[in-house]
Amino acid sequence: MSAESGISTFRDHDGLWENYDIQQVATPEAWQKDPALVQRFYNERRKNIIDAEPNLAHKIIADLDNYYNTHVITQNIDDLHERAGSQNVLHLHGNIRLAKSSKPDAQYSQEFYPIEGTELDLEKDKCPEGYPLRPHVVWFGEAVPAYEEAIKLIHDADIFIVIGSTLSVYPVAGLVHGIPEYCDAYYIDPKADASRVPYLYQCLNMTATEGMKLLFKQLQT
Repeated sequence: MSAESGISTFRDHDGLWENYDIQQVATPEAWQKDPALVQRFYNERRKNIIDAEPNLAHKIIADLDNYYNTHVITQNIDDLHERAGSQNVLHLHGNIRLAKSSKPDAQYSQEFYPIEGTELDLEKDKCPEGYPLRPHVVWFGEAVPAYEEAIKLIHDADIFIVIGSTLSVYPVAGLVHGIPEYCDAYYIDPKADASRVPYLYQCLNMTATEGMKLLFKQLQT
């Protein structure tokens, strides 16, 4: 979804994980072993995101608020949907513009702190209990606290659009199976594969912008 804004994807060729070992920067164990490395990694990601701008696909999705009760459920940790104008955004994997405590069981925390600028400092930025602040990001091996809310939203969907996902990360990939039988469903991705989704889905082998431009015209009628 955000690739057209210049934000690196995780799994595509030349994506983020081509240059980093997941185990070193995106797990609770990585934080315990080398928090400075993890903090530096996400500080760099945050700067990239702050410098980026919402692309046309983000803006088209925000425009859907004028026609439908639209909810965005995103795996992305950027805030480009909000900056494009979307009002109802559920971040399954967190929001890198926010921080939370690194105390035990912090993965379930609902207390978040806005980050001023691009960086968190291990020594200076701490929660009231004295633990260093970490990015509000769901790391590999952690729970996805917003998953149950996403399931409820999908169960009531009349229209469901999947954009730019490889559908390889679980449990989130399982959400495509939760839509009702009457739902109009679409899967937008240059590599969209009908074998990855139930029969209800229409695959659009397009970029996010191309697919949303096409669907927006259909959904206005």
